[in-house]
Amino acid sequence: MPDFDPSPLFALSLIPYLIFLYFLGQKRLLPAISRRGFQLTLLFVAITIGAAVIAELRFGSELVAVDPLHGGAEAFLTLSNAVIVAGMIGYQKALR
Repeated sequence: MPDFDPSPLFALSLIPYLIFLYFLGQKRLLPAISRRGFQLTLLFVAITIGAAVIAELRFGSELVAVDPLHGGAEAFLTLSNAVIVAGMIGYQKALR
């Protein structure tokens, strides 16, 4: 069985996410802070790609095997999730 490179699928998955962000901004169904959190997810993707390239070139390994780079990249996912939740909490409090 030949090796399967999932990179093209990963790149294609950005298209529906960008469409999601577009409509999220158009409809304004979520608080601005939560929308910003969803946008920060793209920063997480960019940082993860950069960290994966560094892990491969510098350490000759996959990103999951280089803990400082992997942890640093995952910190941006945590940040984006925290911003989404903060917006939702603020929105819930405003409804009361």
